[in-house]
Amino acid sequence: MELSEKSQTAEKSESARKPKESLQQRAERDPAFRRELLREGVCYLLSGDVTVGMMVLHDYIHATVGFPKLGEVMGRSPESLRRMFRPEGNPHSSYLFEIIAFLQKNEGVTLSLRATPIAARGRRSA
Repeated sequence: MELSEKSQTAEKSESARKPKESLQQRAERDPAFRRELLREGVCYLLSGDVTVGMMVLHDYIHATVGFPKLGEVMGRSPESLRRMFRPEGNPHSSYLFEIIAFLQKNEGVTLSLRATPIAARGRRSA
């Protein structure tokens, strides 16, 4: 690999990290943003979009409590938890719900559900 290729690779890697850093910075200063990120991740899970839900929760955890502290609280290694929240991760539902319960407590919120008829959400009924 030539020097210019290494430089381009380093630039791409750096630009890929910047969104996560700005997400973390915003989460630090904006409690409403943190709550919405948590809510959004759980909503994606409940709607069946598990991959996106897990990615959003991964970002939420990374930007707030962090995987080392979460691992300490949950009695699991941080790397194991990171793997759980990757798109190919497949956590047991009991672990996932324990983690969501901890995240709510840590954030000082309780998420609740509201049943909405499908037609009210803009979908056509059969």
